[in-house]
Amino acid sequence: MASRTAELREMDDDELDLKLTEARQELFNLRFQVVTGRLDNTARIGQVRRQVARILSVQREREIEAAEALAAGAADLLARGEPVSAVIYRVAGAESDEETR
Repeated sequence: MASRTAELREMDDDELDLKLTEARQELFNLRFQVVTGRLDNTARIGQVRRQVARILSVQREREIEAAEALAAGAADLLARGEPVSAVIYRVAGAESDEETR
């Protein structure tokens, strides 16, 4: 299990998004096969659900790391005596830069 998660952590954000899309599509297809009575290996549904959960967990870890890094940067600026308004401006500018990427 740890190796599967480690492989996901090595991927970049675009690869993770692609993997997530593929896994969700496979899960949809598996559910459709269950309804039509064509699915032989029903355990595959659980495997794919766990794969989706792993990918979402890795993405959330990255969001938390980015937020903590942003907060740490703001704390450093405040510790240096920067005015609060300047810190807010810089932090807001950093967030908008990340969104445009």
